[in-house]
Amino acid sequence: MAQVLEFKLPDLGEGLTEAEIVRWLVEVGDVVAIDQPVVEVETAKAMVEVPCPYGGVVTARFGEEGTELPVGAPLLTVAVGAPEGSSGSGEDSGSAPESSGGSGNVLVGYGTGAPAARRRRIRPDRLDRPVTEAPVSAAPVVKAPVLEAPVVKVLVADASVSEGPVPVVSPLVRRLARQNDIDLRRLAGSGPDGLILRADVDRAIRTAEETATATARAPQAQAQAPVQAQAPAVAVAAAPNGVAAAVDAERIPLRGVRGAVADKLSRSRTEIPDATCWVDADATELMAVRAAMNAATGPSAGPKVSVLALLARICTAALARFPELNSTVDTEAREIVRLSGVHLGFAAQTERGLVVPVVRDAHARNAESIGAEIARLTELARTGKLSPAQLTGGTFTLNNYGVFGVDGSTPIINHPEAAMLGVGRIMPKPWVHQGELAVRQVVQLSLTFDHRVCDGGTAGGFLRYVADCVEQPAVLLRTL
Repeated sequence: MAQVLEFKLPDLGEGLTEAEIVRWLVEVGDVVAIDQPVVEVETAKAMVEVPCPYGGVVTARFGEEGTELPVGAPLLTVAVGAPEGSSGSGEDSGSAPESSGGSGNVLVGYGTGAPAARRRRIRPDRLDRPVTEAPVSAAPVVKAPVLEAPVVKVLVADASVSEGPVPVVSPLVRRLARQNDIDLRRLAGSGPDGLILRADVDRAIRTAEETATATARAPQAQAQAPVQAQAPAVAVAAAPNGVAAAVDAERIPLRGVRGAVADKLSRSRTEIPDATCWVDADATELMAVRAAMNAATGPSAGPKVSVLALLARICTAALARFPELNSTVDTEAREIVRLSGVHLGFAAQTERGLVVPVVRDAHARNAESIGAEIARLTELARTGKLSPAQLTGGTFTLNNYGVFGVDGSTPIINHPEAAMLGVGRIMPKPWVHQGELAVRQVVQLSLTFDHRVCDGGTAGGFLRYVADCVEQPAVLLRTL
């Protein structure tokens, strides 16, 4: 007895409402095991693999690679049960699906109950007929929906505006439409039950651009006047947001990690009244202490400690003294929310863009523990294996932009946090040391803070304490 079950894109958590198909891990006709990853998707926060809770034969896939699907949209269908012509014995008995009950594990990226199984195919003679045909058993079978080519939906120029609710789930889709002056009530969604997807809005934007371009070129095509001696004017089409753009300009969608970063930064600048203060510090002693730590040998010698780990430990000590900066603002309640624990985010540049992994409970860790966790999360970031949970929940962010060879910057706060410490490169500079001019290792520290949670005195005190610990690491020993 077999039954065709539909597996939908599960709730990814962390407020995510859609995901882009990056790579299919199975094909139609493959035999999959319970909890075997079947597709790799990219969300606004991470690249994750989706495990299927059913074991059986894949009968259909929904969406090509590069397609963006909302949560709840069909991903694939699986025929659960023994394939036609198989039995409980014989050489093919090992190919039968393992179970028809499913595991119930539908959340992506956090590990499932069983390891990924090897992909298998059913025998060619069993593919002579569609998998969704009725099996030998007389029990009814739920037919797999036919995978049809998506219908391109565009603006309906002469259709009446719908008066009912607009079928849109994603707030990103609404924002994209609003920014490009697209009336969602005039769009016909290509998603389930007419749901308007991001692809529908993108098509509407392209249609509007093409219409504007054709309108701009029409008078030139109809004109029969001789060519003027002067240089011809460059044809320019008006972009939907009113900004002029060249006809051959490249348009890069703000999606995935880049889109999430754009939303975060825009919201930060819109909602947070930030201010920045900075100071130059002599990091010669800090570098000497680090060299001494890493030169230690013997049973008590641990792994190498990075400069970033030392700065992170200094930040947790500073936040213990100035807890105002380890907080957030509840704008609706008009309250400052002081946070008891420090979950320290650190900026990491990857091929997919800027991400901010979070070191949980950094206030309870020493420099060695923080360094080990930073190294672990950095490696996951480089390989694109960070889960959404590892990229959220930060309370304070440390940004080492010195790795790019720059001296200073004004950080943008990682919303909804209240502050970010930026660190420039450490380099030899002339410095007055003990009343004499000397060459010292100098670093610029900059703190951007939410002026609602504290005033300049608190922010300056925090930054000065950090600088003192950099210049005199013995100051930090008092808090260890």
